[in-house]
Amino acid sequence: MIDQLSTQEPVDWLCAVFDVTRSCYYAHRLRRRNPDVERLRLRSRVNELFTQSRSAAGSRSIVSMMQEDGEQIGRFKVRVLPLTEN
Repeated sequence: MIDQLSTQEPVDWLCAVFDVTRSCYYAHRLRRRNPDVERLRLRSRVNELFTQSRSAAGSRSIVSMMQEDGEQIGRFKVRVLPLTEN
């Protein structure tokens, strides 16, 4: 919404009206345009390993499978990756 209105009004004023800090607005705008390619690659690999295990592997098993392939990743990240969209 702020993007659409920014052609007519200043961004700092629009952020104040919508009660959004400018730093959050610009951070959101930057995140939306630049997908994290490495994170997407890791997420697809985790999903692939989970599917190969017939949906039976947990985070510890997936971490050990990825470490066998030479990938360094933590168990928490393996748990969280499938839940994130980007």
